[in-house]
Amino acid sequence: MNTLLVTGGAGFIGSNFVRYLIERYPECRVIVLDALTYAGNPANLEGLEQTGRMEFIHGNIGDRTLVDTLMKRVDAVVNFAAESHVDRSILNADTFIETNIRGTFVLLESARQHEIERFHQISTDEVYGDVPHGSSLETDPFRPRSPYASSKAGAELLALSYYTTYKLPVVITRGGNTIGPYQYPEKVVPVFITNALEDKPLPVYGKGTAVRSYLYVEDHCAGIDLTLRKGQPGEAYNIGTAFEISGLTLVDRILAGLGKPPSLRQFVTDRPGHDLRYSLDCAKIGTLGWKPRYSFDEMIERTIRWYIDHESWWRAIKNDQDYQTYYRCQYHERTQTPSTS
Repeated sequence: MNTLLVTGGAGFIGSNFVRYLIERYPECRVIVLDALTYAGNPANLEGLEQTGRMEFIHGNIGDRTLVDTLMKRVDAVVNFAAESHVDRSILNADTFIETNIRGTFVLLESARQHEIERFHQISTDEVYGDVPHGSSLETDPFRPRSPYASSKAGAELLALSYYTTYKLPVVITRGGNTIGPYQYPEKVVPVFITNALEDKPLPVYGKGTAVRSYLYVEDHCAGIDLTLRKGQPGEAYNIGTAFEISGLTLVDRILAGLGKPPSLRQFVTDRPGHDLRYSLDCAKIGTLGWKPRYSFDEMIERTIRWYIDHESWWRAIKNDQDYQTYYRCQYHERTQTPSTS
């Protein structure tokens, strides 16, 4: 698999994965296909085209003609392309269904026609839904509770049907909450960090009791790469950590890491259908030899430092009118009384 098509490769995890491949495999060539919607950013791939081993194509995974042209040139596909933010799916689900399900269908059909060696579908722990106790196994039923999670579950089931029906060598990874460089500042960690750097309120849903397990993006990329090369076709693999932390603890950890006061906490009305806990059992990918390298403190410190060092990157995003409109719609009308405790 010397030539890979990475869809959604200008997004957060996708761009980190492209960098991971270029740095670790001197023989590897990568074609990035990205529609450059709001979260796709050419700056995330800065410097990679100069290596001569990455080619960027601006286009949509729903464009069958374009997809067919690219499939002829590659050995394997890693599909990151997706609308990925739960809050946006609640506001408008249309694009999630179109991109996450129909777009995946177009890729699968083309991959089948061109007899691709491996099709890797990137999924999420959110397909399992809320997990009050224990941890989710890959064999657990899907219970998605948002349009985003439902669209990703649908894409997974479609991909697995292409393995069962057509013997397309599909593998799937379901990743936990991932943080690190180049994450668009709508997700909780970059929102908290960049708002704190600007001395603006940090919006905490409800009472901050929702629990997440965080995973550093480099560890996530390593798990994807390992599964791409050694995973069993027709199987799914969880990628996550046991670093469980509540939203309230997270906001306090970031404020402390930046030397900012707790008064910057701002509690906002909880979002509809908010899953209060995710937890992944990752023993299966452990049998392939994967385990996370970074502790929670290390990943938070590295992430904070990246946003401090790359202020121009995130300011360009947050100064954009579309971002400001979204942020006002998402938070300003949901504000509760700030906490000073």
